[in-house]
Amino acid sequence: MTITAIAFDLDGTLVDSVQDLARAANAMRAEMGLPALDPATVESYVGDGAASLVARTLRDSHAAEFSGSEDEKRAMELFNSHYRAGLTIATKFYPRVQEVLHTLHERGVPLAIVTNKPERFTLPLLRELGVFEHFDAVISGDTASDKKPSAAPILLAAERLGVPVEGLLMVGDSKNDILAGRNAGCPVVAVSYGYGEVESLGADAVIHDFRDLLEFIDSGL
Repeated sequence: MTITAIAFDLDGTLVDSVQDLARAANAMRAEMGLPALDPATVESYVGDGAASLVARTLRDSHAAEFSGSEDEKRAMELFNSHYRAGLTIATKFYPRVQEVLHTLHERGVPLAIVTNKPERFTLPLLRELGVFEHFDAVISGDTASDKKPSAAPILLAAERLGVPVEGLLMVGDSKNDILAGRNAGCPVVAVSYGYGEVESLGADAVIHDFRDLLEFIDSGL
């Protein structure tokens, strides 16, 4: 396996954004006359994009999906407003992420973001965190024809980076990331500290410290 580029999931992989997502979701719920949810509950609803997150936090059910009803549309407007106004109030990088991203950028390794987060949040978040320039391609949840676990966003990332998909390493924290990598035919590394349980999902490697990523890719770059 020769790794020529790397694609990263965002929430739960590079940054811990649960507190800001929970704040926005609970502000939405408050305006709709609903009690606040525990941040851990909101965390369990993260991973399938903003529409799913809004539907799940509105109904407080993992089975809820966005249907376009009037109350869901109102909830989405409220969530959008509250989240966009405070993307990085509490959001922070996981330990050693900035260090590793800087190292990879300095090495000239092509880097991409592949996230189910909508572009309207992804791009300003990366800019506010000061890492936008590290990435040669940003594939958000509404950029490709489908979201993870579809292969589409990874295939688009490989195309935009100009690398063969089998040489693009996907790094994520969830079942969606691993399935998307498998569906695209690329190697996958999972981080153990994110929002999903990944130990038994068949990633090529599971890392517990972000610096371990350098050791993994040095064997294939």
